[in-house]
Amino acid sequence: MRKQNMFDRWMVGLLLMVCLIAPIPAATAPATGGAHPGFVNQWLRDQSPAMEKWDLGAQFRFRYEVKENGGVTSNRDFMRNLSNDNDWMMFRTKVHLGWTPCDWVSLYAEGRDSTVHSDGRLPSPDRDRFDLYQAYVNLGNPKSFPLTLKVGRQELAYGDERYIGVLDWANIPRTFDAAKVRLHGGDKWWVDAWAGRVVIPYDRHFNVANDYDWFLGLYASARGLVPKLETDFYFVSRNISAGSPTAITPTLGGPGPRDLYMPGVRVKSLPGAFGPWDFSVELAGQLGSINQAGMRRDLYAFGGGAAAGYTFKETWGSPRLGLGYDFGTGDDHPGDGEVNTFQNMFGTNHKFYGLMDLFGGWNMHIPRANITLKPVKNLTVTSEVLLFFLASDQDLLYNIAGAGRVGNGYGINTGAGRYVGTELDLVATYAPTHWANLQVGYGHFFVGDYIRDTAALVPANGGAVDAHWFYLQAILRF
Repeated sequence: MRKQNMFDRWMVGLLLMVCLIAPIPAATAPATGGAHPGFVNQWLRDQSPAMEKWDLGAQFRFRYEVKENGGVTSNRDFMRNLSNDNDWMMFRTKVHLGWTPCDWVSLYAEGRDSTVHSDGRLPSPDRDRFDLYQAYVNLGNPKSFPLTLKVGRQELAYGDERYIGVLDWANIPRTFDAAKVRLHGGDKWWVDAWAGRVVIPYDRHFNVANDYDWFLGLYASARGLVPKLETDFYFVSRNISAGSPTAITPTLGGPGPRDLYMPGVRVKSLPGAFGPWDFSVELAGQLGSINQAGMRRDLYAFGGGAAAGYTFKETWGSPRLGLGYDFGTGDDHPGDGEVNTFQNMFGTNHKFYGLMDLFGGWNMHIPRANITLKPVKNLTVTSEVLLFFLASDQDLLYNIAGAGRVGNGYGINTGAGRYVGTELDLVATYAPTHWANLQVGYGHFFVGDYIRDTAALVPANGGAVDAHWFYLQAILRF
């Protein structure tokens, strides 16, 4: 350990020495960029031009949530006689410091504090006191040489974050201890290759990565390769060994052993390229193997999503009407030695499968329709309706985290209908300035045939009941 610390100090010293010798531009961009530098940055830069190389800032987020009959303990969801209500206040603070001593080196560190009050879930999965969220070094200048390197604790987010995302909605967003190389092709294309391990939150302890859960990927993106489109191709793998479930403590870690390989493609219309129309399509396949009940079973699965919209730019409020569809295969033959249930990798599930976070993309068909309106400046109102259908009635109904619901009647219910239910979401967002964002939302889930039939299997459940959700959120940036 002592030799390693000495090596680290030597490397930092060497980088600083080279930066001091190398020519430094008069006004180097801050490490993280952005449309507005923030109050602290602006004040410091007004005091001295030397502060252009620094990036200091913070973000504070408060959210109050109320959930009734769904989303607290998933195998108790929508059951009339089973208490499954909760309300809680979440506070999340991020503080960051970036430094760009020369045009090919930048360093960035960010701390995060996540607290929860009056949460009925014990222990709360949204509590993790002040910890290291990001800490990385960027090496390289694409204007001089097309390869750059980013090493350290960092976010990984690609495409629309359907399968690789930050999960920023959560009180504890996702990061990785990773090394990432980017090949730059100017403004037209880029290619990323990375290897990393997901960081596991552990309240009141320094967060470390799951040493038994490796995430590797190759992601290429091009603008204009196909006219008017952004086109992405990727291949990612997630290789998890036997120590994963107990990687941090005997009860805290990751999923069980598996080897997942996922090729995918995504196309999205460039802004304004098709006039009032916009659209996106993403498709991904999966193969590999998963350890289930002590046996390795081959994995063959498929998933994806599509969305399209039309914006009436000349109409009051610039309304946008949209349609979408997301899906993930289920397992039609659970006893045949294969697994066909789609695995959602590291997606930001909140964006695609309903704001109430009741379900994920496993074993599901999800058509949806939405409308977005901007009635006054800085105010956006969105309404969306989503319908949920099981892809296979031989498979389970999965929650947002990918755990199958079992107990209280839940399970593989082949006699139940495949229609799970309908969710209605309403959200209003007001951004009075660049540093403040206020949001209020409401969701209602109307139970369908599958849930009503499931609830009836256990008379003590008292039948099925709809779920409700409300939240109020404020974000301040400094």
